[in-house]
Amino acid sequence: MNQVYDGISSAGWQRRSRLSRCRTFPRIRSFIFLAIVLLSTNVVPACAQESSDIAKQAQNPIASMISVPLENDFNPHTGANKEDSYVFELKPVVPFRLSNDWNLITRTIIPVIQVPDLAPGVGGTGGLGDIQESLFLSPTKAGPVIWGAGPVISFPTATENILGTKKVSLGPTVVVLRSQGHWLFGSLAQNLFSVAGPSARPDVNQMLVQPFVNYNLPHKWYLTSSPIITANWEARSDERWVVPVGGGVGKIVHLGKQPVNVYTQFFRNVERPGGTSSWSARFQMQFLFPKKR
Repeated sequence: MNQVYDGISSAGWQRRSRLSRCRTFPRIRSFIFLAIVLLSTNVVPACAQESSDIAKQAQNPIASMISVPLENDFNPHTGANKEDSYVFELKPVVPFRLSNDWNLITRTIIPVIQVPDLAPGVGGTGGLGDIQESLFLSPTKAGPVIWGAGPVISFPTATENILGTKKVSLGPTVVVLRSQGHWLFGSLAQNLFSVAGPSARPDVNQMLVQPFVNYNLPHKWYLTSSPIITANWEARSDERWVVPVGGGVGKIVHLGKQPVNVYTQFFRNVERPGGTSSWSARFQMQFLFPKKR
């Protein structure tokens, strides 16, 4: 990330960082408490087959179902002073039926980011990050292997320099998965290349791979692991990769009549650039809108 100077003294940044840390800790505790409450909630009765079908649709990134995930990612001990960073992402998924043979699934990621002081002269801040739009073309009739492929576009919508690339970026994206018995597993992959933007900003050549494995249990519970592996091909080899390992647990609950997929996961970063967190936590609430039969 590029350095940003805005005339605020180092003492001022330290006071701001302490206030940011005080606000962040209660927020983390609140989301952990919410996750525990929702995962232990008594749900509206539903048949086992219905619950299994909804769970597998929720775990499928290109399911023919509208869903609205709200994802919260916590990265402790980040930056110059080993403070917490926080990312909230609104990630609506909307399918469109193009023909009897093909669906188009749109997946939008709208991030709101809070970062602490990252280095001397690079002060902490918060705001909107770069918005991404993925378009997956997928067959309507699923075989043993479900797949979707298309373009991904990143728009330079960040409200602060250090929260985005200031570049328009394009690239391919693909999802491949399989559902077998209690299992649903697969992977999402993409690579973004900058095509427009200020020449003073670094070029973008970034890969993201998200393998996912889910094992569905009775009573709407499931075990899950979906780490997000990234590689910045423009960085030095020793600063290029972020490789998390971990997983968690999830459950389909009902808030009234509204089905919601709730999960929490914890990861250890076995490979990471300097100054980034050694571990992270993710909590997601995904509002589901299955088609009425």
